[in-house]
Amino acid sequence: METGGFLKDTLIPRQIVEELDKYVVGQHNAKRAVAIALRNRWRRQRLPEELRDEVLPKNIIMIGPTGVGKTEIARRLAKLVQAPFLKIEASKFTEVGYVGRDVDSIIRDLTEIGVSMVKNEMSEQVQEKAAVLAEERLLDLLLPPIRTAPGFETPSADQQEQHRSTREKLRQQFREGKLDERLVELEQKEKVMPFGIISNVGMEEIEMNLKEMLGGLLPEKTKKRKAKVPDALRLLVQEEAAKLIDMDKVTREALQRIEQSGIVFLDEIDKIAGREAHGPDVSREGVQRDLLPIVEGSTVATKYGPVKTDHILFIAAGAFHVSKPSDLIPELQGRFPIRVELDSLGKPEFIRILTEPRNALIKQHVALLATEGVTISFSTDSIEEIADIATRVNERTENIGARRLHTIMERLLDEISFDAPEKKGDRYTIDAEYVRGRMAEVLKSEDLSRYIL
Repeated sequence: METGGFLKDTLIPRQIVEELDKYVVGQHNAKRAVAIALRNRWRRQRLPEELRDEVLPKNIIMIGPTGVGKTEIARRLAKLVQAPFLKIEASKFTEVGYVGRDVDSIIRDLTEIGVSMVKNEMSEQVQEKAAVLAEERLLDLLLPPIRTAPGFETPSADQQEQHRSTREKLRQQFREGKLDERLVELEQKEKVMPFGIISNVGMEEIEMNLKEMLGGLLPEKTKKRKAKVPDALRLLVQEEAAKLIDMDKVTREALQRIEQSGIVFLDEIDKIAGREAHGPDVSREGVQRDLLPIVEGSTVATKYGPVKTDHILFIAAGAFHVSKPSDLIPELQGRFPIRVELDSLGKPEFIRILTEPRNALIKQHVALLATEGVTISFSTDSIEEIADIATRVNERTENIGARRLHTIMERLLDEISFDAPEKKGDRYTIDAEYVRGRMAEVLKSEDLSRYIL
């Protein structure tokens, strides 16, 4: 059984790792683990039906300090295979006074993401047809069709021909952008609640859900608004695309995709690993027991229908400075058979992070300043100096991994970035001396660097 074409046959583990290498530096073991877990899903789809349901996902625990690429690996993996992806902090469920949604909300949120993803994909498929229909509706607004009221003469052939000719001229002008400043009046329908709800935390969501549940029972209100032609066309394309999408098909496809290829990233799992709850917080062991049914496999009711969690891939992550994975309750440990330790990042990795990935920090800053007409370039020694400073600050204060590079880059380019709009055409070369000059004051005092970097 195929699952909508989103588990790509071409992606063997080696190719998955190569794709992840384009965005995440190092952490080869973690990349291998997620690549194997993903390929196992593809293999499972090709098993006989009676065996297919018996094969459980190979859930993973990533162990490593903050800022080493745990979240990025999971996020990029999901993007690679167009899988519904949700990141959630496990510690959120231990908060004092936590009376909000229960752990089932993880699956409900994932379902919303899956439905939205499939809806957007299907919307793209009908964009061309929707654009044609929207253009006709827009021309109707610019030049209303000839209507014949009872008792009046039918328009003559000449009148109809003249109307067609005028319409085609308008079409030509519209396509050439000559009507972009013209205003048209649109009618938009919206469901109105027959009663008000006092606003409170979470009440907006309740109101939204009520609107969906009551559906056709709610009265429709027509609202008129004026918009320029390009804005009107965008709204009309959205309306036409919505009419062309089969929402039942969207829901079926989304639920199947969530059940077969959904990925949940449970961050800060180490924060619920302790068994003793200190103070008024919710019991950490209690949160583990709440999470257990979802990870083990259960059916969660959502507004789109029941979702089985048996084959959703769970990737847990934590620093495990104080606790260790064996502090988790045995039942939960058993559901995470793969453990991978991520390496701390040092100067060599920082140099690679600054330059190698497709979204490398230096490439980002060069591109951002280029929008102002300012050209900046970094010498090799400047990149080494930035990496060296990041390593030193991480050693002296909290080790926040690659996130330290963001704070240093912002501090380094603060002056150029501020003056950029007035310096169009200027060129700057960032060398090691410039880096040391900009960072000297901060690095002089360890106490100061704690606050600024």
